[in-house]
Amino acid sequence: MNSDNYSERSMTDTTADTSDAKGFLAWVERSGNKLPDPVFIFFYLILVLVAISVVVALLGLTADHPTQVTADGSPVIIKSASLLSAENIQRLWVEMPKTFTHFHPLGYVLVVMLGAGVAERSGLFAAGIRQAVRGAPLFLLTPVVALVAMLSNHAADAGYVVMIPLAAILFASAGRHPLAGIAAAFAGVSGGFSANISPGQLDALLFGITEAAVDGSGLDPNWTMNIAGNWWFIAALMVIYLPVIWFVTDKIIEPRLGKWVPDERQAAEYGEEDKPLTDAQRKGLRRAGLAILAVCALWAVMTFAPGTPLLADETATPGQAWYVTATPFFRSLVAGFMILFLAAGWAYGSAAGSIKNHRDLVDMMAEAMKDMGYYLVLAFAAAHFVAMFNWSNLGLITAVHGANGIKASGLPLPLALGLIVIFAGFLNLFVGSASAKWALLAPVLVPMLMLLGISPEGATAAYRVGDGATNIITPLMVYFPLILIFAQRWQKGFGIGSLTAMMIPYSIWLMVTGVILMMLWIFLGIDLGPGAPIGYTLPG
Repeated sequence: MNSDNYSERSMTDTTADTSDAKGFLAWVERSGNKLPDPVFIFFYLILVLVAISVVVALLGLTADHPTQVTADGSPVIIKSASLLSAENIQRLWVEMPKTFTHFHPLGYVLVVMLGAGVAERSGLFAAGIRQAVRGAPLFLLTPVVALVAMLSNHAADAGYVVMIPLAAILFASAGRHPLAGIAAAFAGVSGGFSANISPGQLDALLFGITEAAVDGSGLDPNWTMNIAGNWWFIAALMVIYLPVIWFVTDKIIEPRLGKWVPDERQAAEYGEEDKPLTDAQRKGLRRAGLAILAVCALWAVMTFAPGTPLLADETATPGQAWYVTATPFFRSLVAGFMILFLAAGWAYGSAAGSIKNHRDLVDMMAEAMKDMGYYLVLAFAAAHFVAMFNWSNLGLITAVHGANGIKASGLPLPLALGLIVIFAGFLNLFVGSASAKWALLAPVLVPMLMLLGISPEGATAAYRVGDGATNIITPLMVYFPLILIFAQRWQKGFGIGSLTAMMIPYSIWLMVTGVILMMLWIFLGIDLGPGAPIGYTLPG
């Protein structure tokens, strides 16, 4: 998954020294390489936040609360609070365990990864990717590679380490340039990071941070995280991005690369990524498919059968849409995806031979949790930054004044959200982690957009469009060196500049189409997912 992949924190950069390189992208690389690890970025930001909170408290910065009023009907005044006050210092030390363990994304991601870790380590994801693209007709090779690459985002590492080298081999076998295959797959896996047919690990991660931002603002105590809150939008992104990647690959990138003529070594060393699946692996895929159907059927029964635990709330007001009254169903989807991945991975592994007994299953789940070690450290730092930001009241005060400023400027809301998308994409050039960036931005952007009439789901959708579009042109993305190695296998001397230049057209087109889609979505007022309208009205 993007730079929030949990099993790899860094790759060995085998590229040439670029310290003397010139140009904007070289400056981005040099600047980004000077930044500390995201964990320490949060630590330094906490120190800055403490200093700002002291200054702002001394200046007496306030704002009118948008929803709360006093007994006489006047707005409640939001006052800035110093983080060096006795109350906040006490809260920091006394509530430290609670601050960490109650950080919303933590539980969501750990639960989903218990199942996804089994699906990945059993070989299900890798076999599924290979089977999906091997039989593609030649004229549909590019769109099939792009589609499977976007779907492979559910597969964490497999999308990068299996799909991208396999795409190069498939293109070379078809007489096409293998670098075009790498470009198409990289654009799908990383550029289309948020485009998919269904919610997954990324949704659990981002919406957990969104929920923390809403809770911290105090604007809507009844809002709850819905992992399917961007379902329709990410599916639409996939539909839009597919022809974009197809067009850029076939009409821009491949003509520039020229005709592919392999040498003897390359023809003999296509590798084993394209070897046919064994009978056991094909049997495992069939069993995994049946397991997925069984889990879906189980959840349907628990949701729609009379008297079942996930059925719509019987106390709901007549006439309410079913998805509004079926909150238990959507809140159960985090556990649902864990069970889905777990069942499918176990079914595949038992047939393919990668899971011989229940101990293997437990070992895979334990390994998945070991891979989460770095994320736990990052989550500890992010949780305290978000909590302290909320304690200072700076988030809500900034959101109120920011929303008032946008209203006073007369800037149309779709255009304002489009600019936020572009800003997220620019920030992505310097801070690679999707969760780290959203933890920094959400405490201000989410309440500010709520005040402007955009739901938390809408704020999350806007962020993820910008985050994905520039993944493929920043050397700070942890898989960038690995993609470079894949490319150098086919063309010696292919460097950072070459890879970045090859991916820039994708980044531009994905950003432009993503921004347009986001603006149209607001203009048309379409729901972003089941039970997730893009418009929002403050309670009361």
